[in-house]
Amino acid sequence: MPVLTLCKALNEGLRHAMEDDPRIVVMGQDVGGLGGVFRVTEGLQKDFGTSRVIDTPLAEASIVGTAIGLALRGYRPVCEIQFDGFVYPAFSQIVSQLAKLRARSGGRLSVPVVIRIPVGGGIGAVEHHSESNEAYFAHTAGLRVVCCSSPHDAHWMLRHALQGDDPVIFYEPKRRYWTKAEVATAAGDERVLPIDRARTVRSGNDLTLLTYGGMVQTCLQVAEVAAEEGREIEVIDLRSLSPLDLDTIVGSVERTGRCIVVHEAPTFLGLGAEITAAVTEQCFDILASPVLRVGGFDLPYPPAKFEDDYLPSLDRVLDAVDRSFAW
Repeated sequence: MPVLTLCKALNEGLRHAMEDDPRIVVMGQDVGGLGGVFRVTEGLQKDFGTSRVIDTPLAEASIVGTAIGLALRGYRPVCEIQFDGFVYPAFSQIVSQLAKLRARSGGRLSVPVVIRIPVGGGIGAVEHHSESNEAYFAHTAGLRVVCCSSPHDAHWMLRHALQGDDPVIFYEPKRRYWTKAEVATAAGDERVLPIDRARTVRSGNDLTLLTYGGMVQTCLQVAEVAAEEGREIEVIDLRSLSPLDLDTIVGSVERTGRCIVVHEAPTFLGLGAEITAAVTEQCFDILASPVLRVGGFDLPYPPAKFEDDYLPSLDRVLDAVDRSFAW
């Protein structure tokens, strides 16, 4: 299996999909000659031409609106939003049109648009380049929302997203773009999971850590430290944020009896709130302590020099682990 960065794994995933399906077109600011701000689309315009890798104006509403029109004509567009905080000009197109057209047409229309969004902090960028806005879209019926965390999953989740007929918000943790790992080369590999399935990345029997995106690596570090103290923590990468793989989540918590949800987004009305409610409803009788949440603070994203204080850290998650066992 080749060892790729997450960025390169996405690039290869796009390349394979475009080779297999001539209906796939890539759209976004600087995706062509520049190869995208993070170089995810590097080389694609050279190989597939300007009619399939399209440099657009800086106009997110236009990018997504044009993609919707193309999808209705039989194409399968992939839109790149340069940074998470830049998606808001396209918000109405996404939640009012893209998410609703299938239901509005009684199932007669499908809009297989994939919107790629680099997400989260950890790279020393400014406010609108470091946000975690997944709750807006996970709350919107009609959208599939996913977030990769490893090169392997980045590659295969993107290919799966491009094969389906659902509109997909595809989050990519920008702090992990340069992480290297093996990527399976065959769809039949046992490590290739369906796009809506959570992955258990570390097994344990004492507590369940639920997380996704850039926080997966942080939670694995938490589990390593906790193991030195005799606590075996199970770490689950949610991967699919809407729909949630509740079977995997509940199955883990039923074994461990304790649960913590970790994400970069603010805790107030974040995805962790829904997960906490679902776990509490289904596992109330076996929970040894309340489900806890560790997330960003309920503040606008701070200047870069303060982001380490804002984002969930090893110490903050370990503190939650201690509180769970002290209950």
